Amino acid sequence: MAGLPLPIAGGASTKVWSATINGKNQQCIIKEHDLLLDVLRDGLGSLGTKRGCDMGTCGCCSILIDGKPRLSCMTLAVEVEGRSITTVEGLSDGHHLHPIQTMFAECGGSQCGFCTPGFLVVSAALLDTNPEPTRQEAEDAIEGNLCRCTGYQQIVDSIMEASKMLTGIGGQQPTTRPASDPNPMFGG
Repeated sequence: MAGLPLPIAGGASTKVWSATINGKNQQCIIKEHDLLLDVLRDGLGSLGTKRGCDMGTCGCCSILIDGKPRLSCMTLAVEVEGRSITTVEGLSDGHHLHPIQTMFAECGGSQCGFCTPGFLVVSAALLDTNPEPTRQEAEDAIEGNLCRCTGYQQIVDSIMEASKMLTGIGGQQPTTRPASDPNPMFGG
C-alpha cells in the first residue's frame, strides 16, 4: 500500500444532515465521523440525551431510531440520516407526560436523574411493543442501562405501573394532567 496518501487530520468533509427528531424535521451541519450523541446534544440542543461511558455500556445515551432502542454514543449520525429519532424530550405528547415518565416520578424510578433519560426511552420502547410486560420482561428490557442509585426495584415498579396506566388496569388513568414545559426551547 506504499504510495497512498495518508488522510489529513481534521480533513473530514462536512455535509448537511437531516432526520426527524421527536416528530420534527431537523437539519444541521455534521462531519462524516460525528456520533449521533454529539449531533443531538451539540448540533440540535437535545440535552436530555446524556453522555455517560462513551463505550456503549451504561445506556445513558439511549434513544429510539424508528422506534427501536439504540445507543447514540455508538451510532454514527450518517448511518441514521433521514430516519425517525426519538429522544427523552419526544416521549411526552405535548404537555402530557408519557405514562413511564409519570410513573418514574410517582414510584421513585429516578434518584440523581443522570441515567433516567436512557431508562425512560428503553422503557417506553418496551411498553410500545408490549404494553403488558411481565416483571422479567421489564428487567430484560433495561438490562443495558446502569443506575448507581436505585437498585432497579423502583425502575421496574415504574414500568409495571406505567403498564397498568396504558392498559387501564388498576384504575390508572391513561393520560396525565397537562403541565407547562419547563424548557420552552423544546416545547411544542
